[in-house]
Amino acid sequence: MVIASFDERESNEGKKMDTNSTMRSVSGEGSRPDGADQRLKDLGIKLPAPPEPFGTYVEAVQTGNLLFLTGMLPTEGRAAKFIGRVGGELDVEAGRQASYLAALNGLAVAREHLGSLDKITRIVRLGVFVATSGDVRDQPKVADGASELLQDIFGKEKNPSRLVYGVASLPLGAPVELEIIFEVG
Repeated sequence: MVIASFDERESNEGKKMDTNSTMRSVSGEGSRPDGADQRLKDLGIKLPAPPEPFGTYVEAVQTGNLLFLTGMLPTEGRAAKFIGRVGGELDVEAGRQASYLAALNGLAVAREHLGSLDKITRIVRLGVFVATSGDVRDQPKVADGASELLQDIFGKEKNPSRLVYGVASLPLGAPVELEIIFEVG
């Protein structure tokens, strides 16, 4: 399960050795090793293959120093890994897992476009659309699946502004879709 990774990452936060057994000084909340690519390795996170478009569009567009990603879904290959609405077929925890997977897909697209996640200087905006059923009010908890992953990789100082929406339906029947805008240098 993806959520187990949250607990594992939190318990590994203070590690000072990288995969090459070289000491790194990791001290204090919010500080990060040299870059996002190294942080992924330190956390034991392997990015999936970037998703391919499901229609006539591109996954990323860069204009100036901003990189806009298309709506990121919780997919593996050409299919949604999670299907349903939070409060209906899925609970909040499954929504968090879907949000986490959609963020991983977004990072994979960004790395493919930029060549390295180290070129990201800030996460400008994270928009999270959550398909809900009934009187669900936990959309922010679902969005935290993506927010916490991004913070673990880029640090608290690069947290984005965030908007969370409850919607009736999303592409492929997915419970979550992310809009991500990165500043790049």
